[in-house]
Amino acid sequence: MMSYRRQKPLYPISSYQTHCRRRFRISKRTSFCLSWKKAVITVEAALAIPLFFLAALALFYMIEVMSIRTTIRAGMQYAGKKAAEEAYAKRFVTPGGLEADIVSAIGGERLERSVVVGGSGGIHCEKSRMSVVTGILELRATYQVKLPVPVFAANPVRMEESMRMKGWTGYVRSGFGQGEEETVYVTENGMVYHRDYHCNYLELSIRMVPSAAVEELRNGSQGKYHACERCVHGGAAGEVYITDYGDRYHNSLGCSGLKRTIYAVSLTEAVGKGACSKCSR
Repeated sequence: MMSYRRQKPLYPISSYQTHCRRRFRISKRTSFCLSWKKAVITVEAALAIPLFFLAALALFYMIEVMSIRTTIRAGMQYAGKKAAEEAYAKRFVTPGGLEADIVSAIGGERLERSVVVGGSGGIHCEKSRMSVVTGILELRATYQVKLPVPVFAANPVRMEESMRMKGWTGYVRSGFGQGEEETVYVTENGMVYHRDYHCNYLELSIRMVPSAAVEELRNGSQGKYHACERCVHGGAAGEVYITDYGDRYHNSLGCSGLKRTIYAVSLTEAVGKGACSKCSR
C-alpha cells in the first residue's frame, strides 16, 4: 500500500490569510482611485464644454456689436450727407427725419434681427442738431444692445455714436471746434423751447370725442377747446379731434394743426423763445 506524505504549505495559514486580505485591500483601493479619477475627468469635461461654448458665443456677440456699430455709423453718414445737401435751403434737422434716413440706409430687416433693443425703432437722434449760424451738423445716435443669452439677467448696454460735418452752406472760418452747447427743441410756430424731446407739449396725443362734449372738456392746462381756424368751417362735425395739451378741436385728422415738426437747435439759437413751463424748470 502506497503512502502519501502531506506537503507542507508554503505559508502558514495565518500568514496566507493576512496576505489575501492585504491584496484585497490594495485592489479595492486601486479600484476606488480609478473610479475617482474617472469622475474628476467627467466633471471637468462637463464644465469645460459649456465654458467653451459661452466663450465662442461671447466672441460672436462682440463681433455682432462691432458690426452693428459700423453699420449705424454708415447710416449716420448717409443721413448726415443728405441733411448737409439740404442745409442751404433749411438750416435745421428733425430727429425723426434723421432716424428714418438711418433706418432706410441700414435696412429695417437688418436692425430687427440685430442686437439693438427695439430693432428699427431703437435708434434715437434727439440730441442731433444743426447750427443756423455756422451750418455745422452735430449728429448723435443713441441705442441699446442686449445680451443674447437668456441665462444672464443683464441690463441692456447703452451705446452712442456721434459725428460732425459741415452743411453745404459755404466756408466758415470759426465755429467748427466750439465747445458743447445744450440742445433744445422748438416747433415751427411755438413760442417756447423744450429741454426734453419727449415733453408732453411736443408729443401729440390725439383722441376723438363727440362735438357736443367739447364745451365741457378741458386740456391738461385746464384750458378750453376752441374751433380750429384751418379745418372747422360752418360748425363742428359729429366727432372732432383734440389733444391733451392743445387748445383747438379739429374736424379733420389730416389737419396741419394736428401735425408738429420738431427742430433741434442749440440754446443760444432759440432766440426770442421762452422756456417750457413743464420740462425747462
